[in-house]
Amino acid sequence: MLRRGEVSPAELIDAAFARIGAVEAAVNAMPITCRSRAEAAAIRLDDTMRDHPGWLAGLPLGIKDLTAVAGVRCTSGSLGLADFVPEASDPLVTMIEARGGIVVGKTNTPEFGAGGNTFNEVFGRTRNAYDTRLNAAGSSGGAAVSLATGEVWLSHGSDHGGSLRTPAAYNGIVGLRPSPGLCGSLSNTAFLIEGQEGPMARSVRDCALFLDAMAGFQPAVPTSFPPPAKSYQQSVIEADNKIRIGFAPDLGGYAPVEPVIMDALHGAMLLVERNGGVVEEACPDLSELEPTYHVLRGLKMAAAFKRAPQEVTRHLKPTIVGNIAFGRALSVDQIADAQLNRTVIFNNMHEYLQRYDVLACATVGCMPRPVEVEWVDEINGLKLSGYMDWLKFAFLATTAGLPAISIPVGFSEEGLPIGIQLIGPPRGEAKLLAVAAMVEAVVGGPNGPIDPNIRH
Repeated sequence: MLRRGEVSPAELIDAAFARIGAVEAAVNAMPITCRSRAEAAAIRLDDTMRDHPGWLAGLPLGIKDLTAVAGVRCTSGSLGLADFVPEASDPLVTMIEARGGIVVGKTNTPEFGAGGNTFNEVFGRTRNAYDTRLNAAGSSGGAAVSLATGEVWLSHGSDHGGSLRTPAAYNGIVGLRPSPGLCGSLSNTAFLIEGQEGPMARSVRDCALFLDAMAGFQPAVPTSFPPPAKSYQQSVIEADNKIRIGFAPDLGGYAPVEPVIMDALHGAMLLVERNGGVVEEACPDLSELEPTYHVLRGLKMAAAFKRAPQEVTRHLKPTIVGNIAFGRALSVDQIADAQLNRTVIFNNMHEYLQRYDVLACATVGCMPRPVEVEWVDEINGLKLSGYMDWLKFAFLATTAGLPAISIPVGFSEEGLPIGIQLIGPPRGEAKLLAVAAMVEAVVGGPNGPIDPNIRH
């Protein structure tokens, strides 16, 4: 409608802020807004890229509060950066805006994006759109809830340990973690590939649109690479039912999955088979995945904060302090083993994905917990000892450097959404999105925006 001139960017900015005003008090998804900046951007919208497949034509969207937008607060959820206002935007934001995206606000995140529950000392807690008593997940919890409640049409996220995928599952939307370097962003640990930026939306096709807008070579990002010639949207449009899915709902017993989630995953795969797809239960060899991921994450945390100023680090929550200490204590042998083991895991996945288009598994093994619970310590009666243990299904794509997407496949009896994770081949976003579109179609998706289910 924007491209055809049936609605204007100004009208959509009005609609976005009306919706933000209506729902934000209940969910706390987008605590920073920048209306005057958005309105100015709409007035000076440059349409020289209108023929680009990712042209957004003045569509309002959100940026996660870890990524710089010129002239807008960027707190990273930390008291040490509560008043920080960057002068320049991250190159990713600059690219999105050049392609017609209009930033209306910054979405909430846990401190420095660390953790699976979105809360911080600057803005407080983000609440699940489907039940405000519950966890929205993290760290892109604000982004997911902003989409589920209809504050914006697209929202930017980022992902290391499921930070984009888990909130998508908990809020009934779509979140894609791309291959390392496809959606380049600045980082002080730019040669580490585990943390990636990605698109979030309410449908697979919208997610493909946003990926087209976010993907592009960034000379300032050392891992950056250009997208393929064919747009990701076109891959979704051309999707058919001739797909082969390798199905390993709990990754061969790697992590527990609650029965309600397991039932939803099996039900979705049954619908795929009934609609012409092939589903085979098969799990690749994932030996050493868990310790390998933890070493890689520890190395990232140690490096990221090594030169951070004391006025920032003195505010860090205990879990981040523990992560940094773990990373600094790693031995050379542990780091070397992690690099060797991740290569074996990648090779195993590469071989597996010669037989299947994607691997399908749980996005997360449990339903949302109360919003006050920082991390889940029990699933199916199994006691979990570490604060990342409940997020184990995120580790594989991150460790192997593979694209992964979470899409909704059903609801619990209580009306809470359930997501499935699909993991694709290296730089295989086009195939991944095509399979996701087919799965979305057979389960009756996508989900539309909802009014927050306010419960006390």
